[in-house]
Amino acid sequence: MTRHILDILAGTIAEKSAQSPDDSYTAQLLQAGLERILRKFGEEALEVVLAASVSENPKAEITTESADLLYHLLVLWQQAGIQPEEVWSELARRQSQSGLEEKASR
Repeated sequence: MTRHILDILAGTIAEKSAQSPDDSYTAQLLQAGLERILRKFGEEALEVVLAASVSENPKAEITTESADLLYHLLVLWQQAGIQPEEVWSELARRQSQSGLEEKASR
């Protein structure tokens, strides 16, 4: 089975976490800690919202900003010790029930 690009990116982020922050933006983020990662993730989320709401070329900008958002989400997962497979399993579990049932179960 072909690996998904998000799995490949997560692996790259894991590898970069061991590099020097002088050589890797990912290593810089991880060394800076959770607060910095959350701030970057929040910035990227806002940029996706802005691209969708006020952009003259929303499709292209949403695509670009979504890639940034997903990257920063994967950095957050790395910081938190979350493997992508854990998230994929949770999504698969939820797929077997309606969104309303899932929300009611929380």
